[in-house]
Amino acid sequence: MIAKLTGRLDSSGAGHAVIDVAGVGYLVEASARTLDALGPVGGDVTIHTEMLVGEDFLRLLGFSKAEERDWYRLLNSVQGVGAKVALAILSALEIGDLQRALASGDSAMIARANGVGPKLAQRITHELKDKAGALGGISGGGTSSFSAAPGPLADAVTALTGLGFKPGEASAAVSAASEELGADASLDALVRVALKKAAK
Repeated sequence: MIAKLTGRLDSSGAGHAVIDVAGVGYLVEASARTLDALGPVGGDVTIHTEMLVGEDFLRLLGFSKAEERDWYRLLNSVQGVGAKVALAILSALEIGDLQRALASGDSAMIARANGVGPKLAQRITHELKDKAGALGGISGGGTSSFSAAPGPLADAVTALTGLGFKPGEASAAVSAASEELGADASLDALVRVALKKAAK
């Protein structure tokens, strides 16, 4: 299993790039955001990968961050979402926007991606709503990264869930509040702004 490639960007095109690793060129399919993040041809790159194996094919998907790969895996767990659709969603939405769309059940935002119709968008938001992570993405257990790092962020999520918000909604609201207030925000400020975000 190939999990990561480090080498030189040999070429790139619509939906793919070729990474030269010690003279071997790996064709990697990727989202538009990952391709933009790779930089100019000839530069050194590191890309996280997912290998797809079928009866008559081997495909490598590439991601600029491990977090994006985790979200690809989560999207791909939904029936009807294949590699092409998952990459289209990751091309259309930044991770933070995707988290908030899932947490709030905003299927219209998911439907902005090419190849995602209203029914599929609704299925995606329904199945993944409570799995939406926050800030650092999703961990292997599918839980918010807040729970792994005690502090004001985790406490703010706990406070919102105690008020009746679902974990995904609480995480998304606290994430948005943290982005607005900065890393040094107090618990009181986080909860206050997160409540406003969640009420919208």
